Amino acid sequence: MQTILGIPAPLLFGQLLIGLINGAFYALLSLGLAVIFGVLNVINFAHGALYMMGAFVGWFLLTHLGIGYWPALVLAPLVVGAIGIVIERTMLSRLYDLDHLYGLLLTFGLALIIEGLFINYYGVSGQPYAPPQALQGGYNLGFMFLPAYRGWVIVASLIVCFGTWLLIERTQLGAYLRAAVERPELVRAFGINVPLMMTLTYGFAVALAGFAGILAAPVYTVSPIMGQNLIIVVFAIVVIGGLGSILGSIVTGLGIGLVEGLTRTFWPEASSTVVFVIMAIVLILRPHGLFGRPRE
Repeated sequence: MQTILGIPAPLLFGQLLIGLINGAFYALLSLGLAVIFGVLNVINFAHGALYMMGAFVGWFLLTHLGIGYWPALVLAPLVVGAIGIVIERTMLSRLYDLDHLYGLLLTFGLALIIEGLFINYYGVSGQPYAPPQALQGGYNLGFMFLPAYRGWVIVASLIVCFGTWLLIERTQLGAYLRAAVERPELVRAFGINVPLMMTLTYGFAVALAGFAGILAAPVYTVSPIMGQNLIIVVFAIVVIGGLGSILGSIVTGLGIGLVEGLTRTFWPEASSTVVFVIMAIVLILRPHGLFGRPRE
């Protein structure tokens, strides 16, 4: 059997695949957090709970309404995005002129409430969600076996992530969004409804979390606590990439996933802490993050 640095090649590539899959979810979730912070200046601690909600919406559509994976892939983000719009209009919009801490505390409380409601109704045991028939099985690449659904997760995440980056960084709508952060009065002068833009931005960002949730449903069990540990890692990734940096969140999310995979192969005990070690080093050497800009 071929080995690389003393590690069997199938084991090494298998761990890298797991790391890349985790990195795809990290990228999607950190992208949503970066959009919310970059446009609304809100640290959205409810993102993990909304990710979990996306998985549960997909599971509910399948088990109770008979709606399969492909329609749920569209419906689940729309449902979570609509819930996000209600949250923004009724609660977050009242905090924009206050310190960031108020938004963090509000969203942290919302996360506890949402997770508590789901735990009370479903317990902490996971609910199974099978991948669609078209994505079952896999491909033998010679050096490793690639499950078809895992490959789809990576491709779908990359498409959505870089599509979002293009939308915000390379379109007129994205220019309006960025301008609304710095000079909202100037954007209003062009006839743009800034509050509506903020609301739709938050709804779109949490819809990304819902999309990640429905993607994750066949990979992990659908559980009320599936977002608890993940969100801590995602916040660390946002800090490493640079608060509010769209490209930084995508690249860092994928990179951290691969680093975790390599660490799990060569030093398994450190795989759960390596992201925080990297965060500490980045904060010491470059406090505004790898892709972030210093704030004046």
